[in-house]
Amino acid sequence: MTSTAISAPPAPNPAAPRGVLPALLTVTFLTALDFFIVNVALPAIQLDLGAGPAALQWVVAGFGLALAAGLITGGRLGDLYGRRRVLAIGLVTFTVASVLCGLAPGPGLLIAGRVLQGAGAALIMPQTLAILRIAVPAAAQPRAFARYALTLGLGAVFGQAVGGVLIRADVFGLDWRTCFLINLPVGAAALVMLRAVPESRGGGTRLDLAGAGLVTAALVALLLPLIQGREQGWPLWTWVSLAVAAGLFAAFMMLQRYRAEPLVHPGLFQGRAFAAGLVAVQAFWMGQASFFLVLALYLQSGRGLSALGSGAVFMAVGAGYLLTSLNAHRVAARLGRATVTVGGLVMAAGLGAMALAAGSGLGWLLPGLALEGLGMGLALAPLTTLALSTVPPKHTGAAAGVLSTVNQTGNALGVALIGIVFYSAATITDGFRASLVALVVLELALALLTRLLPRR
Repeated sequence: MTSTAISAPPAPNPAAPRGVLPALLTVTFLTALDFFIVNVALPAIQLDLGAGPAALQWVVAGFGLALAAGLITGGRLGDLYGRRRVLAIGLVTFTVASVLCGLAPGPGLLIAGRVLQGAGAALIMPQTLAILRIAVPAAAQPRAFARYALTLGLGAVFGQAVGGVLIRADVFGLDWRTCFLINLPVGAAALVMLRAVPESRGGGTRLDLAGAGLVTAALVALLLPLIQGREQGWPLWTWVSLAVAAGLFAAFMMLQRYRAEPLVHPGLFQGRAFAAGLVAVQAFWMGQASFFLVLALYLQSGRGLSALGSGAVFMAVGAGYLLTSLNAHRVAARLGRATVTVGGLVMAAGLGAMALAAGSGLGWLLPGLALEGLGMGLALAPLTTLALSTVPPKHTGAAAGVLSTVNQTGNALGVALIGIVFYSAATITDGFRASLVALVVLELALALLTRLLPRR
C-alpha cells in the first residue's frame, strides 16, 4: 500500500474534562525529573555500591537508551489500545522500576531498574502529548502546551537541585536512594489522578511488529555508539553500528510505505509543519542536553561545587525559564513562529555571555544563565505546538512518539558532539568556553530553521 497525504484534523473536543491537565503535568514532571536527578546521585552511588565508571555510565545510559528505543512503538500502542490505558501501564511500570532502583543492592540491579524505568517512560511520554492534542480544545492548546513545556523544563532544570536536597537531607539514612523512592508516593498519586483523563484511540487494529522491531533496532544501533563512542575513543564497532543504523532506518521507511497499518504513517512527513518541526526540535534538544552536561561538569569538576551548590546555580536558568514559559503562549499568539526565532537568539546571547565570563567569578555567569532560561522558555512550547499543529487525531500518538524520539536522539547526539569539543580542550574552563561557542552556533541555526515552520 503506497502512502497518501494526510488531511487536516477535525476540531478537537469543545471542552477538556476537569483534572486532565494536572494529571498529565504530574506525570510529565515525574519522568522529566528522574531523567536528570540521577546525575547528582552518581558520586553517592559509586561510594555506596562500589560501582565503576562503566556501571555509572550505564545507570544514565540504560534509561536513555530504553526510553528512546521505545517511544515510537509506545506512541502507536496508545493509538491502538487506548492512550489513557497505555499511560497508566507506563506509569505503573515506571513506579515499580523506581522502587527496584531505590532498593538495589548492587550496580547490576540498579542498571536493570533504570532500563525498566526507561521502558515505562517510553509508554508515558507519547501519551501525554497525544492526550493534550486530543482532549484540550483548540483555543486552549497554546496555553496547555505552555504548561507542559514549563513542567518539562522545570523537571530538567530543577532535577539537580531536588537531587542535591534529597541527598543532603539523608531521610532515614537512605542517602541517594530517596532520589528513586520518592517516585512511589508521587507515582501512586498520579495514577489516581489519571481517572480524570478521558480514554481515546486512533486508527488501526494491530501493531506493525516488523516495523516496531526494525525501528527499535535502528535506534539502538544509532544511540549506543553515541552514548559510548567518545569514552572508548570511537573504535571501529561504533562506525559499523552507525552504518547499520542508517540501513535499518532506510529499511523501516520502505516497509512503512507498503504496510496497510504502518507503525508511522509516511504521510506524516509530507506536512511541512511536522517535518520542519522535527528538525527544529532536534536542534533545540541537541543544545539543551549538552549545555546541562558541560555546565554541571564545569561547576562540580572545574569550580569544586557540591551537588547542592551546583543545583543552586542552575536555579538562575530555572528563574528565566519560569518567567517566559508562563507567557510564551501569549507571545506566540502575537508573533507566531518568530517566538521560537527570538528564543533561539536569546539563548545564543546567554551562551555567548557565559563564554565571556568563563573563568571569572561565578556571579558573572548568572546573567548568561538567566538569558539561557529566558530563551528556552520562549522556544519550547511554541515549537512543540507548531510541530503537532497539523497532525490528525488518529495519528497523534505515533506523531508524538516520533517527536519524543527526536527529542531523545537530539539529547544523545548533542552530548556526543559537544562532549568531543569539551574533552578535547586543555582545561575544564577552556572546554566549557569552547562548548559554549559551539552551542551559540547551534542556537543561531535553530533561529534560522524556524523560517521553515508555519507562521501560526
